[in-house]
Amino acid sequence: MIELSLPQAESTDLLGQALAQTRPAQAVVHLQGDLGAGKSTLARALLRALGVQGPIRSPTYTLIERYPLDSGEAWHLDLYRIGNAGELDFLGLDDASADLWLIEWPERGAGGLPPLDLLVALEIDGHGRRAQLQAHSPVGEAWLQRLRKTPHLQGLPAL
Repeated sequence: MIELSLPQAESTDLLGQALAQTRPAQAVVHLQGDLGAGKSTLARALLRALGVQGPIRSPTYTLIERYPLDSGEAWHLDLYRIGNAGELDFLGLDDASADLWLIEWPERGAGGLPPLDLLVALEIDGHGRRAQLQAHSPVGEAWLQRLRKTPHLQGLPAL
């Protein structure tokens, strides 16, 4: 597990860049936290660092946004408006071929999502945020090991 303080908005961007720099070829990331905790901000920073051009929209109303990557496709889901996992059927996730899944409010899709690799829990902490990253698979554990070594995290205070 990695715990970090994100005292400024730029800190969340640094974390997104570090996640992009160290990401595995395929991964499922759950982004948890209250409204305003920085889930979409982190997803946007990660996608931008992966080379996504143009607007990166929050999928609050569309539920899913898809972005081309050099090595495939990233899917950014926001399940806040989903009542239960059964409502995911119309999104066509069963035939999913995304290389990177970024899922906000994953608890609302429990049982209908691919297996989790990395959980990123964000919370508001004063004027900044706190982040806790926890591996849930061998892929996630290897990702955290690479993340610990990246220079992008050197400027972020550990908790």
